[in-house]
This record gives sequence, structure tokens and C-alpha cells, in this order.
Amino acid sequence: MQIEDIETPAVLVDLNIVEANIQRTQLVFDQLGIGFRPHVKTHKIPWLARQQIQAGAIGIAAQKISEAEVFAAEDFDDILLCFNLLSPDKIARARSLAEKCQLSTVADNIEVVAALSEGFRGADLPLSVLVECDTGAGRCGVQSPEAARDLARTIAHAKGLRFGGLMTYPRPDTETRVEAFLAEARDLILQDIGTCPTISGGGSPSLSHAGRVKSLTEYRAGTYIYNDRSLIARGACLENDCALTVLATVVSRPTHDRAILDAGSKSLTSDLFGLTGHGLIRGYPGAEITALSEEHGHVDFRHCATRPTLGEKLRIIPNHVCPVSNLVDQVIFTRGEDVWRPWPVAARGCVI
Repeated sequence: MQIEDIETPAVLVDLNIVEANIQRTQLVFDQLGIGFRPHVKTHKIPWLARQQIQAGAIGIAAQKISEAEVFAAEDFDDILLCFNLLSPDKIARARSLAEKCQLSTVADNIEVVAALSEGFRGADLPLSVLVECDTGAGRCGVQSPEAARDLARTIAHAKGLRFGGLMTYPRPDTETRVEAFLAEARDLILQDIGTCPTISGGGSPSLSHAGRVKSLTEYRAGTYIYNDRSLIARGACLENDCALTVLATVVSRPTHDRAILDAGSKSLTSDLFGLTGHGLIRGYPGAEITALSEEHGHVDFRHCATRPTLGEKLRIIPNHVCPVSNLVDQVIFTRGEDVWRPWPVAARGCVI
């Protein structure tokens, strides 16, 4: 099969680019002497995570308990769950997972700590819990180094738990602020309870500046394995570093400058990330995907030197690649223009 033979819309993943991205990124952290923990929410495919581990990754990060369960069932044995767990059901599932693999998770408030402690009361091994810190991204996390110390103390004294360290998802290009927060929190915690084993930070947008946060013991990133238009815009990668594309067909040419694709919001993410349009069409750099309806992509070609023909198949680099993985049951692995085989997205739909 050739790419032109694939029914659309379809998600293609070029393994040549994937392997280059894995090797290049792992080399960065090997040289820095920092553990690297890839985030599997980007690809959701255990086979790809194994390539990351074989390249030198110390473990994986997952975002939801259901996602972690998929990878634990595939014998991944070091999983950081980067999400507050509150419900007794999810915590019971986490306890079951912790009996099969080395599981750690995060908390940013005493209610989560109390719920985890209750759920892990009497467990053979205590659950490692990291304090999540808001170092400027404005999402989850304690708001000060002093609050991090206080919550670390609470975790250290909670039954069924042990304090595992600090975790943050930083705002890009704020490494000085991130380092100041983490270093102060670490020092306060060392003075108080004497240990702060892990300091986990990162994200693909900040990857090239990882060495500036000296306190980190491990770095997490997910998007880097595929890359996307948002990372091109940030200067974090080039178009040729983008492994995942959405293959779509021009199904209508209502006007000279406008075309309609068979890939809409069910195939391309609606995330904009401050960009104009919903993806980058390879070969048509001036094209703008102006709107997405469920099954249709609306494209303006007025700034292009040429126009696609009816029936032409186009390759689109999404703005944000992670949600695209969650939209399809399978991706199609290729090597350059050669189709290898379809592959299931095992953790698709794992949002609970």
C-alpha cells in the first residue's frame, strides 16, 4: 500500500522521524545527567513507549489512572501519575496498580493527601506522593515554597504514604523563576524532613532549556516524540521533525480560493495555541484552515501560488498533536513514503 491508497481521514506516523526524535532527545538528558521520563499521553501506544525506554528513559508519566492501567498491563514498571486523585474508586485502582508496578502520584492539597492515605492504609508498600508546585503556569500546584514544605510534611506523616519529592509543569521560558521556586522548596523540605528524592519538571516547549533548571532530577516531555505546529511556532522544532500528520482529501472546491477537506473537528484538534488556523498543510505554506465543522475542514488558499485539485490528498501537521491521538482507534505507521502497518492507539479514550 502507498500513502495515496489510504482512505481518509487518517493519522500517519513516520517512524523514521519518531526514532530520530527519541534518540536526539534522550541524548540531551544523557549529557545533562538528568533522568528522562516521557509522557505517554501524547502517543498512547505502549510499543512506542518501549522504544523510549530502550533508548534510556527511566520510566513513563501518565495523566489519568485509566491511561496508567493500560501501560501497567503491558509491564511498564515505573509510572508517575501526574494528576490529583480524589475519588475512592480511582484510589482503589491506584492501589491495585501499585501492587503491580512502581507507582507514584502527586498532590497539591491536604484533601488529596487524606484521600490517598485512607485508600493506601495497610498497603504492603507506601505510595510515593510528590508535591505538585505551581511555578507560574497557573494550573494545579501549591503556590509557594513554604506551602510545598508544609504539604511535604503532611505526606511524610500520613499513613500509607511516603514523600516522593516535587513536581511541576512550568510555563515556558521561565526557567529562572522555576529554579528559584524549586530550589527554595527543596531546601526548606530538607531542613524539615531531611529528604527530597525527586524533583520532576519539564514539558516539550521548554525542552531545549532543560539544563537551566539545576534542581531537576528528572524531566518529563511528551509532544517531542511527534512534534506539532505549536512547537514549530516556538522554534522548538522544524517542519521536518514532525512525525504525525493527518491525511485528508479535498472533497469540494466551491470557489477558486476555497477548498473543503474530509477532516474536521473529529480528526483535527480545535486547539489554537494563539495560532491562526487549525493546522499546517504541507506543500501549501500559505494555506489557512479557517474553520472546522465535525466532518469538514474549511481551507483558504488565496495566499498560495497553486491550488489543490479535487480529490488531492493533503498532509496536515496539527496545532497540538496530543488530542489527535485521542481521536482515532489506530494510526498508520510509515517510513517516509512507505506504508508499514496500522497500529492500535491502546490508551485512546482513557480520560477517567
